[in-house]
Amino acid sequence: MSASSEPARNALPILPAVTGGRLASLDLFRGATIAAMILVNIPGNEDAAYWPLKHAEWNGWTPTDLIFPFFLFIVGVSLVFSFASRLKRGDSRTALLLHTFRRSAIIAAIGLGLNALFAMDFRMLRIPGVLQRIALCYLVAAILFLCLGRQGRAMVAGALLLGYWILMCFVPVPGFGLPGRDVPLLHPDWNLAAYLDRKLVIGQLYEGTRDPEGLLSTLPAIATTLLGVFTGEWLRSKNSPQKKAAWMLISGLAGLALGCVWGVWFPINKKLWTSSYVLFTGGFALVCLAVCYWANDIRNWRGAWTKPFVIFGANAIAAYMIHIILAVCIYSFHAQLDGRTLNGQDYLFQRFFAPLTGPSFASLLYSVAFVLVCFLPIWLMYRKRIFLKV
Repeated sequence: MSASSEPARNALPILPAVTGGRLASLDLFRGATIAAMILVNIPGNEDAAYWPLKHAEWNGWTPTDLIFPFFLFIVGVSLVFSFASRLKRGDSRTALLLHTFRRSAIIAAIGLGLNALFAMDFRMLRIPGVLQRIALCYLVAAILFLCLGRQGRAMVAGALLLGYWILMCFVPVPGFGLPGRDVPLLHPDWNLAAYLDRKLVIGQLYEGTRDPEGLLSTLPAIATTLLGVFTGEWLRSKNSPQKKAAWMLISGLAGLALGCVWGVWFPINKKLWTSSYVLFTGGFALVCLAVCYWANDIRNWRGAWTKPFVIFGANAIAAYMIHIILAVCIYSFHAQLDGRTLNGQDYLFQRFFAPLTGPSFASLLYSVAFVLVCFLPIWLMYRKRIFLKV
């Protein structure tokens, strides 16, 4: 990993930069997603936070549950532009494959390093994680893009979604029985994904008995990335911009509808990354990108309101790392308030934000302040033309 004083075509390991005619809409979508991620990750008071800023407890969804699949969707869109540009410049597919393996390994290593900040000892280290899943999904989607045609990739995506549905709903869970007959369908602990996590994952599981970035649920997450790949290919086609925007909107609405329908039998569930969740969130991402594309790339509506998001998106990996490290540092220090010893986050919230208003709005104010603090170093890096890359 290194820092460059010049913008790099492939500067973002989380979300590879679009090249060969940048899409302002994708830059905007990327940056807005990063800002939203930081906002929901760091509430002032998690219990008091407004419901849209919290994950669904199990089945169902909230706006917060859209953020991670949006990341993976953007990964797929971006890698199409990045790889197509490099192939046009003369890079071989073998060179791109080697580059993909290297980048994926570095992303996963960064994720493990950030997880280590929370671990008291090696036995408490969490191996799965957000960056680790992004790395794996990016790796597989890139290999499929370079080695298979569009029809082959569509068959893989369909097989991942249908296969995951069959595994989760029709395969008996050892020690518990058949889902829907012997145990409730998608029971939080008595499902196949949670069982495999307990048996195969080394180290700490995020929720004790299961992990939302576990092994089996990574399969449909790859399908989410492939939906982005198909969208990237559509955006690179020779169709008119208006037709591109229209069909993204129509496809997105269809994805939303199909996800809701499939959710009747295979509920929308972020922690299990169900197949219905893939279609629903992929459709939502398509709708959002279609709106951004129409506003930014067709109508050319750009200005001060888009600039902060573009700045965030220009240093995606740096923004992610900064927000994690800052949160850990704040949480690690302790201070006294009204005779109580509080961690740094609780102290700042109780001392400066809670007295201003009600608990939910105070929690939101803390989150917004945290986003602004994270934005400052990203803005300074942008001004100095420093872009973190691997």
